[in-house]
Amino acid sequence: MKVQADRLKEIAIHILRGLRAAEEEASIVAEALIKAELRGIDTHGVHLLTLLPERVDAGMLQIPTNLTILQNSGATAFIDGGNGLGQMAVHRAMGMSIRKAREFGVGCSLVRNTNNIGILSFFTLMAAQEKTVGIVMSNAAAAMSPWGGAEAFFGTNPLSIAIPGKEGEPPVVLDMSSTVVARGKIRRAARLNESIPEGWAFDGAGMPTTDPGEALKGMLMPIGGPKGYGLALIIDVLAGLLSGSKYGREVRTFHQLEGPTGVGVFTLAVEIERFMPREQFTALFQAYVASIRESRRARGVARIYLPGEIEYEREQKSLKEGIEVGPATAGKLNDLLEKAKSPLRLT
Repeated sequence: MKVQADRLKEIAIHILRGLRAAEEEASIVAEALIKAELRGIDTHGVHLLTLLPERVDAGMLQIPTNLTILQNSGATAFIDGGNGLGQMAVHRAMGMSIRKAREFGVGCSLVRNTNNIGILSFFTLMAAQEKTVGIVMSNAAAAMSPWGGAEAFFGTNPLSIAIPGKEGEPPVVLDMSSTVVARGKIRRAARLNESIPEGWAFDGAGMPTTDPGEALKGMLMPIGGPKGYGLALIIDVLAGLLSGSKYGREVRTFHQLEGPTGVGVFTLAVEIERFMPREQFTALFQAYVASIRESRRARGVARIYLPGEIEYEREQKSLKEGIEVGPATAGKLNDLLEKAKSPLRLT
């Protein structure tokens, strides 16, 4: 079925409020989930709501999210996520980074002791909308081996960077994992009983596989071979080790009842005005973007896309046509709405 974004956000808020989320928290988390759906990244969308009740009941996740500001001085801040909803913690951290960038030129806020944060571009777009450059990194549960290894050690350890463009035009936004594919796509294929492409993953014996079930027991392929491994290592250090959160094999998955995940997050905002007038940067950046678009294309290629452009166009289309919600997810969301004593239903 197709559901309008505002309607699906309202449903998500009702479910989160039913799980005792505070009003502001429910709105922020719902907005992040809907942003993922709009941009075509449904593995990080409302499906995640169906995982929450069991994790709350098992003491693996704390709702409402109780954040603690451990340090807040100069251009830096440090937040304990209280083992709550990751979107809430990183929204607070990026907000602080943006305000500090206004004052000091750069703002850096780290988060420890949090959980799955959804799509990172939700937070870097916050910075870009405020005309600052936004950077977010997060570690994750082990899914990739060190290059040459045969044992999962690093997570998919994603990175997002967003750069603001001209008024009225979307930012250029990179949002990627350190692996060839995010693990959520493997889980989605397993749920739908679909095979995965070659080159995505290895099985538990370190052999290439197209079986998502075997891939979940094994490892994901890093992007660019040793380069992806190196990127994952650096992100693990900055987001996990430096924040005092878990890192390496110690980070636990949100998708199994193994206890608190211990995810760490690094956020950074950069005030463009400290380096050149914003109008000058915008003019230079627009000319730069235009030169990329006008580059000579390879045979059979109709258009050269900028990072995040495909997702932006999907978002605009979904805002008009609605978000597609599969029957299995719709049924689970309706069950959660009933438990929350909400009058809303997906029909």
